[in-house]
Amino acid sequence: MTQSTTPAGHDAPVTPLAPPPGGKTAARRPLGLRPDVRNLSLLGVLAALVVVGGLTRPDEFLAASNLQLVLTQASVIGVVTVGMTFVITGGGIDLSVGAIVALASVWATTVATQEFGFAGILFTAVVVGLGCGLVNGLLVAYGGMVPFIATLAMFASARGLALQITEGRTQMVTVESVLDLGVKDAYVLGIPPLVLVFAAVTLAGWFLFDRTTFGRRTVAVGGNAEAARLAGIDVRRQRLLLYLLSGLCCGVAAFLLIVLAGSGQNTNGNLYELDAIAAAIIGGTLLSGGRGTIVGSVLGVLVFTTITDIFALNNLESAVQQIAKGAIIVVAVLVQRRAVHAS
Repeated sequence: MTQSTTPAGHDAPVTPLAPPPGGKTAARRPLGLRPDVRNLSLLGVLAALVVVGGLTRPDEFLAASNLQLVLTQASVIGVVTVGMTFVITGGGIDLSVGAIVALASVWATTVATQEFGFAGILFTAVVVGLGCGLVNGLLVAYGGMVPFIATLAMFASARGLALQITEGRTQMVTVESVLDLGVKDAYVLGIPPLVLVFAAVTLAGWFLFDRTTFGRRTVAVGGNAEAARLAGIDVRRQRLLLYLLSGLCCGVAAFLLIVLAGSGQNTNGNLYELDAIAAAIIGGTLLSGGRGTIVGSVLGVLVFTTITDIFALNNLESAVQQIAKGAIIVVAVLVQRRAVHAS
């Protein structure tokens, strides 16, 4: 066998790759369903659930009060899911969101905090959420810790601190201006104030994700952190900001939960991390990062909340609800894996 040689100091000529049969370069198929197709599919699922609820409990499910309740319950976990969508798209994960909501809610409902009224409760909830998000971000971005471990540590610490603050007791809210947000007299055109806050957070999240450089950087960091760094993106700073955003959403959700429950408890936010991750995944956010959608995540929240409401109206046990959620998560991840391998 003979080998071609080139004179010293000269580079060997590069032979171009032969094109595939037909003379055209193979086109790479898009990753999974297009966002609009996926969102339409979720709307179809949601419509089917409404039909099921209407057929099984027509007088109760389709009542205006029940629909208001579904949207109100979706508001709290929905705000958390918006922040979770950013974190997962950026290549991270946050297992501490439920614990942060609990800590923020109990810290904001202490007797000392309630002396400052409405502003004191809201400010405390937001600051506690931001503080926890800052710790998570520093550990992940600058401490080099794996997001799973860092947020798991925050999960345990925040739950423990919430329990220490309350000593296992429920802290009742005595500030009337906070409690008034949960009564029907505060509804705007039949829409609860909590739903309006959820809508505002969703709109802000969509704009930040789809229409700003911050959103594009989030996708870039989650898709390929090294390529993003070479492109001039400060990857560590971006990751820190993502966890700060998640903490902010947890603080806002904690305040909404205080309004909804009229109290602060160390058990608040139980399994919120599961619900938020599941809603984001079935909404089209790629678990490995690099792709996400705020609209899809919100539709995922509405799907889960509607399922929970239907189960409750039909007197099904909460264990069955959790099993159903787990099954939906498995199916969503399998669909994502199939889409990735097919791309």
